[in-house]
Amino acid sequence: MDSSGQDEVVKRAPSGNPPFTLGDLKKAVPPHCFNRSLIRSFYYLFRDLFFISLFYYIAATYIIPLQAPLSYVAWPVYWFIQGCVQMGFWLLGHESGHQGFSDYKWVNETVGYFIHTSMLSPYFSWKYSHRRHHSNTASVEYDEAYPPRTKSSLGYADTLFNTTPGRLFRLVILCAIGFLLYVCFNVAGRKYGRYTNHFDPRSPIYSESERPYVVLSDLGLLVMYYVLYKVYMAQGFTWLVLVYFAPMVVAYAILAIITWLNHTHPSLPHYDSTEWNWLRGSLSTVDRDMGFLNTISHHLCDGHVVHHMFSTMPHYHFEEATKAIKPILGEYYQFDDTPVIKAMWREATKCFYVEPDEGDNKNRGVYWFGNKM
Repeated sequence: MDSSGQDEVVKRAPSGNPPFTLGDLKKAVPPHCFNRSLIRSFYYLFRDLFFISLFYYIAATYIIPLQAPLSYVAWPVYWFIQGCVQMGFWLLGHESGHQGFSDYKWVNETVGYFIHTSMLSPYFSWKYSHRRHHSNTASVEYDEAYPPRTKSSLGYADTLFNTTPGRLFRLVILCAIGFLLYVCFNVAGRKYGRYTNHFDPRSPIYSESERPYVVLSDLGLLVMYYVLYKVYMAQGFTWLVLVYFAPMVVAYAILAIITWLNHTHPSLPHYDSTEWNWLRGSLSTVDRDMGFLNTISHHLCDGHVVHHMFSTMPHYHFEEATKAIKPILGEYYQFDDTPVIKAMWREATKCFYVEPDEGDNKNRGVYWFGNKM
């Protein structure tokens, strides 16, 4: 394989209607996998909070006083480790939004709101858009997150992004500010024909009943901004950036990478409205082995397929449930253990747009990734 990944042949996933139903998959999963334990969920929550607090303490107490060159090593190590843990912490808020944290909706919403607000993420706003992603996964027209561009929609300027420097630029943007661009400007989100974001209750993303909760998300963020302002006044801007903001950038970078890789792979089909249905779309995801990130992400990396099948299932049952449904899924189950950096470059190279196979009039509503301009 060359450095761009062009010579690697990836077998396509099946794109037709599967010979099984969601009910068949549910019957194969041990019933206890659908049980949500309040005690167990709070264990993971407090575990993540313990390590986040511990690393904050280490940074504020022992790294702040360090002089160069030791500080040049200590700070990046802290940012990475703290960012990884915070990413997993944020994903517990994601699980709460799916009602997978416990059997009690008020507990789920309270926990999710606390987690996401503490990380400057609009909880209810993101929850609603993410729910629409789960309802429209792999739909060319309606998927809410990472809807692929069709080849026919590309312009001359897009050829610049399909070059080696262009791919590198896209990956840097994805890691550095990808999540921020999505919530603030709907970049890499479904196109609505006008400016859209996750803070405006009048955004076309939301229904009338959801708009008050968007406001509630905004109010929580305002309170958090005030808290950070008080920290800034007490500790200074540099302290706030080094201790709080820098690891959060890492957390959202890893989150963007995980979610992008779980939904972007040369083997995965996408569908227009003539072919799409919920099961076919939800199967168009891929489990990834990301090493230590599997555990830190609460198995969203390597349990993404089963998460899309049963979104209210708690993460601590993903591994067992995945093993249970794999024999039924057969070739519909997609798994990739390509190292993360190599996978990112391959997907940035090979997954630039989608289009139906030329001459395949029978499956004109099935779209595959491509990159030949």
